[in-house]
This record gives sequence, C-alpha cells and structure tokens, in this order.
Amino acid sequence: MRRPFRAAAPTKEGPRANRDIKVPRVQLIDADGNNHGEIDTEEALQIAEEAGLDLVEISPNANPPVAKILDLGKLKYATQKKAAEARKNQKVVEIKEVKMRPNIDDHDYEVKMRAARRFFEDGDKVKVTLRFRGREMAHMELGMQLLNRVREETAEIAKVEAEPKLEGRQMMMVLAPR
Repeated sequence: MRRPFRAAAPTKEGPRANRDIKVPRVQLIDADGNNHGEIDTEEALQIAEEAGLDLVEISPNANPPVAKILDLGKLKYATQKKAAEARKNQKVVEIKEVKMRPNIDDHDYEVKMRAARRFFEDGDKVKVTLRFRGREMAHMELGMQLLNRVREETAEIAKVEAEPKLEGRQMMMVLAPR
C-alpha cells in the first residue's frame, strides 16, 4: 500500500525569535546593548513587546542562550544585503581553452600564448588542448615538447594544475594563474 507524499515541515531561515525560543531562561541584551543578565524567557518577551521589538536568539549554543531585543525585519534585511554584496564581489573562475596542433607555426603559437596570458590576467584557468590528426599520432613526442614549451613560457604567471595527458587523439594540460 502506498502512503501519500507528505513534504517535510518547512524550516525557518535565520535565528529563532519571540515564541520560537523554547529555553526557560536567556541572557538578555536590550535594544541599547545593555546586558540585563540571566532572566526568564517570558519576562524577556514582555520587555521586547513593551519596546515594540522582537526577542531574537543571537547565540543559541551559549549557556544560557544569548537573546537580544531588536527589529527582526531590519536584521533579516541587513543579512540579505550582506549576502547580496558577497555574491556581487565573488569571482567565478572559468576554464578557457586554447587549442593547438603539434606542428603549429611560430606566429600562430605566439597568438595563442598572448590569448593564454590574457586569460591568466583575468584570473581564469587555461586548458591547453593539442589535437593530433592522421599520422601525427606517430609523433607524440612533438606534442609533449610543445606542451613543455607552453609550461616553461608561462612558469612565472601560471602553475600546472593537471599534467599533460593523452585522451584519444588529443593531449591536454590545465594551467592555473599564480
């Protein structure tokens, strides 16, 4: 027999406030930051209601838990703003790819290396992919020499994150900025 699907009870975000505080006694700090010491939770709730504010549990793991009288709406707004600011300042590291062939010409190689250096300056990782076609598979050492040349030329601005490895008909190496 199948039971009906019952979703889990929704969990509240943020600290416990007002009637959600289940402990009998709390360490109370009022709206001005004055410490009232350890008092009954009911008494703390009455003080908060008289002030027209909320009783919010600041550090629930303390003994007794520390509760502060403040505006819960303002606290939630401030934490949302802080989280949004942190997300805005976050840098997402992307992996850019530079594709080459084992017998690449000098000028083409320089163009690819300029692009790779630009990616490192932007703080991105670079995946160097070497494509082997046809009979080039017989000369793997040329590919290895080319990847070692890339490694040496970028040594001061990048470090090797993934050593060169062969996957099918292509050889890959990942470099990360220092």
